[in-house]
Amino acid sequence: MASDQTRTASPAIRGSVGTEPAGPAPTTRPGPSGPASTARPGPGERTPAPRAWTTRLVVAGIVLTALNLRPAITSLGALLEEVRDGLGMSGSVAGLLTSVPSLCFAVFGVMAPRLARRFGASAVVCAGMVAITVGLAVRPYAGGTPGFLAASALALMGIAVSNVLMPVIVKRWFPDRVGSMTGLYSMALALGTSSAAAVTVPMTDALGGGWRSGLTVWAFLAAAAVLPWIPLVRAREAGSGPAGASTASPTRVPATGDGTAADARAGASATGSGSVEVGASEAGADTVSGSRGVSPAAATGGEAVSGPGAVTASVTGTASHERADGLRITRSGTAWALAVFFGLQATAAYVTMGWMAQIFRDAGVPAGTAGLLLAVTMVMGVPLAFVIPRLATRLPHQGPIVIALGVSGLVGYAGLWLAPAGGAWAWAVLLGIANCSFPLALTMVGMRARTGAGVAKLSAFAQSTGYLISIPGPLLVGVLYQHSGGWGLPIALMAGLMVPQIGVGILAGRDRTVEDEAARP
Repeated sequence: MASDQTRTASPAIRGSVGTEPAGPAPTTRPGPSGPASTARPGPGERTPAPRAWTTRLVVAGIVLTALNLRPAITSLGALLEEVRDGLGMSGSVAGLLTSVPSLCFAVFGVMAPRLARRFGASAVVCAGMVAITVGLAVRPYAGGTPGFLAASALALMGIAVSNVLMPVIVKRWFPDRVGSMTGLYSMALALGTSSAAAVTVPMTDALGGGWRSGLTVWAFLAAAAVLPWIPLVRAREAGSGPAGASTASPTRVPATGDGTAADARAGASATGSGSVEVGASEAGADTVSGSRGVSPAAATGGEAVSGPGAVTASVTGTASHERADGLRITRSGTAWALAVFFGLQATAAYVTMGWMAQIFRDAGVPAGTAGLLLAVTMVMGVPLAFVIPRLATRLPHQGPIVIALGVSGLVGYAGLWLAPAGGAWAWAVLLGIANCSFPLALTMVGMRARTGAGVAKLSAFAQSTGYLISIPGPLLVGVLYQHSGGWGLPIALMAGLMVPQIGVGILAGRDRTVEDEAARP
């Protein structure tokens, strides 16, 4: 329930989880612009908790949605050779296909906040699951490469908007359990990613050996994810929300700053064009300004935080919020370093998901084992996505973590070049460790801005620019593979890109803020 205590902005990033305990009397602390005034919830602001069945539906929807956010990509990677042969697809076109996820995430992810404001986050996620279902069901039978690409883009569009809005759903329905729920969400996402890589080939064989049936079967999982959202969308249309009643104006939910990658992802992903504000039509949905180590007051521009389980924030941070609103993010060298770091790690991730199974298969590894190797790479993100952000928030400079992940990637690529089959399991583990640069990037986004509005701008800039940077990588790998006739040049390219990734990551990990850099003359 809402507490009468207040929080204040702090530049430190803490790794603790949970909300502040309710006290017998409100307290006030000085904010960045002067003494803080205490914000108390007014009459009628406290609302009943959501019904148990509604909460269970939301949990089911979160888990099923997370399970569907990567199988469209990793299932294709496991059967890429069969798809290429079946459609007569060249290596260059296959490279274009593996670049489509980055393009869709850059384009459609930016649309998600606007769609959520118009229709509500639950309705958009539901529509996203429908798009994934239709895209996965249609693409194997679309009748050629253009139709396959178009259907893949439809599924990826659904993934993009759901990927951005899932943290909004988590914060809206579970504001006092963000850490645990986003942990559940992250584990389900990793499980779906690795499962699709591991079981697609055996399942294809069990269904008769046709790649079309092996890809189509994932549409059934997406269809199951539609079901929990339907009654939630109907409840929204009826005027009920997570608190059991509609509200006349938007409410805001704070980031917890719990030090997990999921919380960083919640802040960063929910800002495709800044913060996500969903109005009264979403029955009191939230504005998510995913700041880590930033007070709710600063993150929301000094407004009170209301809603079930939220902590009422002090009305502070107005000056810092106004300064962040006028932040010229492109004047910050740290912002550019983060954007490039984000783009290079995304390049490595999508090359891995799209091509790594094929690299092992070309080295003589059986198709089923190659899928399992890709699954091992993907599942490494489950434990490390929790460990790395917590470690990062305890260090003044994140450069050592950047170097460790980069060296892991360099050794993994060297192994793929020298002995792809001989040390396949070791290379899969090392590249899985290197791919954990993603949660580190999101953590650094939260650490490199002082205010919630600053985090929103930095996150939007770093992710949109980064995804644009990552688009050519998988395509170039396909072109090099086709024209060189082997994997030597593509692997050398990926190893070469790891060097600037380490360099810009060290720059992005320095202890400074984008507000200070942008304010310099």
